[in-house]
Amino acid sequence: MGVMAKRSSMTFYSDGTGQYSHRVRIVLAEKGVSVDVLDVNPANKPEDLAGINPYNSLPTLVDRDLVLYESGIMMEYLDERFPHPPLLPVYPVARAQSRLLMHRIEKDWCGHVNRLVSETNEQQLSLLRKELRESLITVAPIFEEKPFFMSEEFTLVDCCVAPILWRLPAFGVELPEKQCEAMLNYADRLFERESFQASLSDAERELRLRG
Repeated sequence: MGVMAKRSSMTFYSDGTGQYSHRVRIVLAEKGVSVDVLDVNPANKPEDLAGINPYNSLPTLVDRDLVLYESGIMMEYLDERFPHPPLLPVYPVARAQSRLLMHRIEKDWCGHVNRLVSETNEQQLSLLRKELRESLITVAPIFEEKPFFMSEEFTLVDCCVAPILWRLPAFGVELPEKQCEAMLNYADRLFERESFQASLSDAERELRLRG
């Protein structure tokens, strides 16, 4: 399918350091959507953002008259609006399972990531690193079974996990190679994807250059 068929008049207000903006950028790149990505400093947002988004939050996706401001809704909208390649399973049971996995990632990992970004107390940071590390180690064995997160295909679930794994070195979270070999190989596969490389903001590239 040619790029012309996917042309879009979309604008994406993106936080170049935030995991939620990053996951949507991965979907946009995976779909090959023509989009104007505005890299916004969360501390200095453009005035027009508050006019279109009642929460004045990032990320915000504008597609003509539609304004979306929740990353999960954006990801599913993009998957439905641009069906190729599909990033959710076709069948209702499998779709529900994928949505549940995204919910669990949100509950188990995303909160830790947000707190690692904002926490300044070193004792609390150390605890958060330990909790996130242990949670990831617990899940690591599932990556021995399938190439992607409990799936044979790359899905929206992977789009949620990739930004977290990419940020681990910057957070000082190191996974044990022997216990997490399959998970680390999975991370490398995600990072090597053309769409993932295309999704990275300058700030996100810096996270690994410093590592």
